[in-house]
Amino acid sequence: MDVSSTTAAWIAIAAAAVATLALGLAFLYWRTLRTVRRAQSVVLGAGREDLVNFAVSLQTRIDELHGAVDELAAALVRVDKRVDGTLSRTAIVRYDAYEDVGGQQSASLAFLDASRSGILITAIQGRDYARIYVKELVRGRAPVPLSPEEQASVERAMSS
Repeated sequence: MDVSSTTAAWIAIAAAAVATLALGLAFLYWRTLRTVRRAQSVVLGAGREDLVNFAVSLQTRIDELHGAVDELAAALVRVDKRVDGTLSRTAIVRYDAYEDVGGQQSASLAFLDASRSGILITAIQGRDYARIYVKELVRGRAPVPLSPEEQASVERAMSS
């Protein structure tokens, strides 16, 4: 089979055109790949891991984070229970227990927790004596009746 020189020239020109087109496409694909790699390096950081390994490591970190959050939630529940049990609600009511003694020297002090349990201390001051009473409160109830001033002290403590 004998190919003429004109046909050979056209084949060479077509081959050159195809090669130029292939070279142009290769260059475009190379630029696209470079852009994708830059974007991937932003996501992955300086490491040369692939995206799958990076996703697996992220999932591991997320699982560890969920575990840490669960531990913190459990610790917060324990702290809430401890705080609710502290005598954190306090109040003082000063008053004149007797008509002949002025200056509001008598006082009722309430020390309660969140469930209205705690102690109530009342100091009654007279001209020549002082008496101190201590009453226990369990959920807002005392085994002995409370005076109006003591009740006011408990109510103030619970509203603070």
